[in-house]
Amino acid sequence: MRTIQAVLFDLDQTLLDRTTSLKRFLNWQVDCLQLVPKSEKEKFIQCFLELDANGTVWKDVVYRQLIQKFKMAQFNTQELEQQLLSSYIQDFYQFCVAFEGVDTVIQTLFEAGYLLGLISNGKTPFQENNFQALGLSEYFSCVLVSEAVGLRKPQAEIFQMACQQMNVLPEQCVMIGDNEIADIQGAKNIGMQTILFNAEQEIKLTQADDQVLCFTEILSIILKT
Repeated sequence: MRTIQAVLFDLDQTLLDRTTSLKRFLNWQVDCLQLVPKSEKEKFIQCFLELDANGTVWKDVVYRQLIQKFKMAQFNTQELEQQLLSSYIQDFYQFCVAFEGVDTVIQTLFEAGYLLGLISNGKTPFQENNFQALGLSEYFSCVLVSEAVGLRKPQAEIFQMACQQMNVLPEQCVMIGDNEIADIQGAKNIGMQTILFNAEQEIKLTQADDQVLCFTEILSIILKT
């Protein structure tokens, strides 16, 4: 019997190309609501990305700072902040795209008999909707979002919950993610194997068992186990 029975994935910047998705959404939102002149559009989007800090800052704070920075005096500040936040929550999923190779990897692993699971930190149902938008949910037997289950990576309990739902032991799992602490350290702490996906295409120091720059490289690592 092969060692690895289940493969767990993070969502943002692992399956979901969040940066590209966010840029697509913001292009639409700025145009739709005519937030800033066209000459300031790219500056607005770049500023959002910086304030967002890879998703670690919730969007009410980001939008509030943007409204102040770009001096949107033509709008009621509180109403605009709520409108932008509501749009982000309701519409972002429509612009979600996966990294190149994700579809191939997921389908190949599924057809090879591996159990697939998702463990994502974030809000619900926002993260579930983003995951659904990628068209991958039919392949997954376990989907855990931190707010929905009351646990967050790197807490051991959320990884253990995934194991329980898939009826596997931690040592029979490999966790794939982009975050050294939440994904890699959290999974290793309970005995899972780990793969760091580095979408920035630069080798990093990591405690992960393996590191990949291209998503399809995951197959050669897992299928040999």
